[in-house]
Amino acid sequence: MQKLVATSLAALLVSSQLGSPVVANAQRHGDTATPIQHLVVIFGENISFDHYFGTYPNAVNPPREPAFWPAQNTPRVNGYTDGLLFSNPNFLNTAGNKDGAVNPFRLDRSQAATSDQDHDYTPEQQAFHGGLMDSFPQYTGTPGPPPSGQTTNGLVMGYYDGNTVTALWNYAQRYAMSDNSYDTNFGPSTPGAINLVSGQTNGVSDMSNAGGDVIEDGAGGTTLISDADPVGDVCSTTTGALVQFSGQNVGDLLNVRGITWGFFEGGFNLQTKNPNGTTGCKRSHTSAITKSAKADYIPHHQPFQYYKSTANPQHVRPSSTWMVGQTDQANHQYDMDDFYTSVKAGNMPAVSFLKAPGYQDAHAGYSDPLDEQTFVVQVINFLQQRPEWKSTAVVIAYDDSDGWYDHQMSPIVNQSQTAADALTAPGQCGSSANTALGGPNADHVQGRCGYGPRLPLLVISPYAKRNYVDHTITDQSSITRFIEDNWLGGQRISGSFDAIAGTLNGMFEFKRNPKNDGLYLLDASTGLVVVDQGGH
Repeated sequence: MQKLVATSLAALLVSSQLGSPVVANAQRHGDTATPIQHLVVIFGENISFDHYFGTYPNAVNPPREPAFWPAQNTPRVNGYTDGLLFSNPNFLNTAGNKDGAVNPFRLDRSQAATSDQDHDYTPEQQAFHGGLMDSFPQYTGTPGPPPSGQTTNGLVMGYYDGNTVTALWNYAQRYAMSDNSYDTNFGPSTPGAINLVSGQTNGVSDMSNAGGDVIEDGAGGTTLISDADPVGDVCSTTTGALVQFSGQNVGDLLNVRGITWGFFEGGFNLQTKNPNGTTGCKRSHTSAITKSAKADYIPHHQPFQYYKSTANPQHVRPSSTWMVGQTDQANHQYDMDDFYTSVKAGNMPAVSFLKAPGYQDAHAGYSDPLDEQTFVVQVINFLQQRPEWKSTAVVIAYDDSDGWYDHQMSPIVNQSQTAADALTAPGQCGSSANTALGGPNADHVQGRCGYGPRLPLLVISPYAKRNYVDHTITDQSSITRFIEDNWLGGQRISGSFDAIAGTLNGMFEFKRNPKNDGLYLLDASTGLVVVDQGGH
């Protein structure tokens, strides 16, 4: 067994040099290097690739569920083979997984509500078991609830198909998706959100009650590995862990160039009163699917609040609709309602990050794929009917895997040796601490083992390739890299994964005429296509 692990790791501890595509002349298309003038990033929660796309493009299509039939010549993905479905390593590992040792199994549309799985930095590495990928029930599995029929830790092996995540499968049919994109680091939501905007979870400059949420970086500093709230946010915890970061994020870079941008999160406007009477930091919705009440605004999902330069700790409102995206008292931090209002007014920022209210963000335990689908479809249907659509790209990405099973071992491009690491041995993710990426204050810092689990990634745009599966190795910081290459002449953030990130460009066909892309509107409830004007 040790020989097998060593062989697997030798193949998977790959070089971090993933290629450096030439940045196009930024003057070629006005202020951008590509025809994309508007980027919208829909950043969801806690989904592994196999959890949503393991059997793509084949759905079971039982009665009374939205049917999915793939288009002819639909490309296959790196998903489940017969061996993975019926003789899975997690099923065979009875010694470790015990009564949770099961093969992957389909979750029905009626089973959209499930419990949250363990997705912390260390357990996710342990579940990978040095590349054997056979210990998910043992380390990240959480049982229940009963609608799944799975009352053991084996629930972590559950997956959905195109009868539940119907909209995402339909978007994959019409546009481009990746089957080789990863969480930048192992671990939960906040590291994933920070990596989206900076590719740099080192450089904690202030903290309180941080405990196990941070780890010493081996160079006199600290790295975040868990879900501490942002220091100063009026909605942050008053008793739990708080952190703040030094260093730069992509918002800082955009500000220097005068590029409009914003992070829009449900519940950020504390003046709004919901229909259920909740307001302020306690604004909430109760999902009809999960029956769980959840706050709309979740502080540790808002990455720009962790940096003094881009924070709006008191949730101050923008001075006007026309200032959304520009620098004023709101400091580029807004409510989701502000996105719709601003775009309708003809003021669409160049770069927009969208975060659904809690009940629609897909996070198991309080959200679900059906509520997520409603949010995603409403946003994309809205954008497709705007004049800006002809120069827009929507990226659907996720912050972490929730610990859900995915069969593909990630390439380890950044190694680490801390007490929290456990991928190759206790205290180790790889064998060399000297190759680790730098932090804001040191050449090599620890606590950033990655890439982590494989995650879904889709590009929806008039310029997206049609019914296309991209195999380029990418991660969350690839989105940062796209922004840097498109608007900032290829500028990079110190010590960030953006310098080694794969490019998203393989999912686009920039020579296409956007006028040839007809409307492609879906039903927000079923995910089925309701308007398809073709396009070529």
